[in-house]
Amino acid sequence: MREPASSGKALVTGGAGFIGSHLCERLLERGTHVVCLDNFATGRAENVGHLAGHPRFELREADITEPLALDEPVDTVFHLASAASPPDYLRLPVETLEVGSLGTRNVLELAEEHGARMVLASTSEVYGDPLEYPQRETYWGNVNPVGPRSVYDEAKRYAESLTMAHHRARGADVGIARIFNCYGPRMRADDGRMVPTFVTQALEGRHLTVAGDGHQTRSLCYVEDTVRGLLALADSKATGPINIGSDEELSVLSLARIVLNVTGAREGLTFIERAEDDPRFRRPDIRLADEVLNWRPRIRLEEGLRRTVAYFVEQRSRYDDLPEGATPAN
Repeated sequence: MREPASSGKALVTGGAGFIGSHLCERLLERGTHVVCLDNFATGRAENVGHLAGHPRFELREADITEPLALDEPVDTVFHLASAASPPDYLRLPVETLEVGSLGTRNVLELAEEHGARMVLASTSEVYGDPLEYPQRETYWGNVNPVGPRSVYDEAKRYAESLTMAHHRARGADVGIARIFNCYGPRMRADDGRMVPTFVTQALEGRHLTVAGDGHQTRSLCYVEDTVRGLLALADSKATGPINIGSDEELSVLSLARIVLNVTGAREGLTFIERAEDDPRFRRPDIRLADEVLNWRPRIRLEEGLRRTVAYFVEQRSRYDDLPEGATPAN
């Protein structure tokens, strides 16, 4: 294992996003200087607003599909920049492909220039609608390359391929994390993924919209655990890919019922059509993360959901208390 990055400097692309903002926060707690890059296509400045003024934090607006330059030395680069929810990458299809290709190339070249370790935040979506269960890192996936979801799936698959090409051909120090269904505070209410959608609908007293029959499964990992996994990968010498996610699987229907219970909502469920190429099963094999990184998730689903619901309740109260047209201060 490498020494933890408790000093030095880290660059976080997509650092004002959901996972990125939590990662920036944790790095600062470890004593790291953090440069946060974001173009705010899906990230929000308010996610890192509480870090403004911190002596070791800097927020820069930048598009990583353009060549990157960083004058000061950097030790670790975390590449999280990308639209990640279906509504976002379907709204930004070309941009999603470009950030996975051009953006990843620019991030790799910057990391190589500084002799930094680059950690790529890839995704379980590289497995597509999997035919292997649970999904191991050796599984090649079942992806529709021309379907609507392919703009995200293939962007991440290409990013992994490019990262490994730089590792093999140029000796780049890299680590690839395949993140499974992460959730928690700072997800947008209009994110479009299951947890924020269900929580928002429950708090507004509406029916929860369950896609298909709800028997498709997901494995949900709380953001605090996901960030721990990314840091463990950064501190290691492992190249990966390594699955970072919970191996506790549940159906979408079960999740909806748990959200109703946690929020105390009385409304029921409405079933809607499943999206094209929506995976039927999703469960990671995390033995490699356990063996190589000594990592397993710690936060149980009910506890993570309680924290997430509390965040959405607090956000709703902040907006409710504001004059019409105003936005909360950071």
